[in-house]
Amino acid sequence: MEGSPTGTTVMRMTAFDADDPATDNALLRYNIRQQTPDKPSPNMFYIDPEKGDIVTVVSPALLDRETLENPKYELIIEAQDMAGLDVGLTGTATATIVIDDKNDHSPKFTKKEFQATVEEGAVGVIVNLTVEDKDDPTTGAWRAAYTIINGNPGQSFEIHTNPQTNEGMLSVIKPLDYEISAFHTLLIKVENEDPLVPDITYGPSSTATVHITVLDVNESPVFYPDPMTVTRRENASVGSVLLTLNATDPDSLQHQTIRYSIYKDPAGWLNINPINGSVDTSAVLDRESPFVHNSVYTALFLAIDSGDPPATGTGTLLITLEDVNDNGPFIYPTVAEVCDDAKNLSVVVLGASDKDLHPNTDPFKFEIHKQAVADKVWKISKINNTHALVSLLQNLNKANYNLPIMVTDSGKPPMTTVTELRVQVCSCRNSKVDCNSAGAPRAGLAALLLTALLGLACL
Repeated sequence: MEGSPTGTTVMRMTAFDADDPATDNALLRYNIRQQTPDKPSPNMFYIDPEKGDIVTVVSPALLDRETLENPKYELIIEAQDMAGLDVGLTGTATATIVIDDKNDHSPKFTKKEFQATVEEGAVGVIVNLTVEDKDDPTTGAWRAAYTIINGNPGQSFEIHTNPQTNEGMLSVIKPLDYEISAFHTLLIKVENEDPLVPDITYGPSSTATVHITVLDVNESPVFYPDPMTVTRRENASVGSVLLTLNATDPDSLQHQTIRYSIYKDPAGWLNINPINGSVDTSAVLDRESPFVHNSVYTALFLAIDSGDPPATGTGTLLITLEDVNDNGPFIYPTVAEVCDDAKNLSVVVLGASDKDLHPNTDPFKFEIHKQAVADKVWKISKINNTHALVSLLQNLNKANYNLPIMVTDSGKPPMTTVTELRVQVCSCRNSKVDCNSAGAPRAGLAALLLTALLGLACL
């Protein structure tokens, strides 16, 4: 290690002699024949002639790795038998000694102040801070560790070390707001990964100031709240005011104006005042529309400022539509078959459904439209709130029959629909079913009259 005290043992050299160890023929002595390089002193090391221990003989100041031309020394060591007498035989080996680094130099910033600029809203590296360190670049005595010690209360900045260059990469990790603060000043400290040796301290050059200027950019207007929510009945009249949009411009120092427009209105139900953001209806809202999901209609709006270039913000409006009884129930199925000689006169189990929500749906009331059916041959019986059984009171001849079924929901006021159930009375003989009818559907004239009367009632 550099700076080692005089007399520090470096290594032990050991030679072997095949002669009789009890004689001088194998009695060895060691000496240094050559030292390369020979600076700063030709005698940097000494070897114990009997033990072979190599020790330092220069002062610790001369063992300074940063001032040596080459931190590696090669010593040619000679071992001589016959106790070192000139008549003895010799052998040589090379001892390689590397002066290792210790952290005896603190890192220093190359300048006291650094400048950086960043656009508001941006993140990433904004400046690289450079330092100098005389220690070995391959060790923790050289590698720098940076710390922001002042000027970062909002934790908007962080700094990491570039492992190749040892530079401090200062980054913005939380977008800055020009309107809050256009300038930031950070005080940054640099240290080494390894601790300094006791007699070395971090001086004033181990801190630096970074001045950061935030550049103003035109920011998009922001809707508040977002999403916006309103609740309306689905049959609200055209021109009903839903709400007034509220968007603000973060660029408060620029005093810009905002205009509003519709971005997405899938059903085309809405109007907007571009100046004050008032939203009203241009059509009747329909909860049962395919553009409505789970009773919620979604529209998007734009707020555009007057900047150059203009910036645009997007806001979402969620309209929750309350149900009204505006859909009549419908039945299923609408076609049934029965044999002309059936012993079981049950024809079909009818189900009913309604696009509305409770309480505007079931329980449903099932009836046969009496005015349209002259023959007293049909019967309908309730099974539960949503189903009923249609049956015959007597067998019928093979033909097609149209039976008008009235279904009424539980809304207030209720809605009634009339749907024709087509019943095919078939010939069932010898396991063969023949539903081909030669005649026209029965009760057809009555059904036509009923349809005409309903049409007149709706005018």
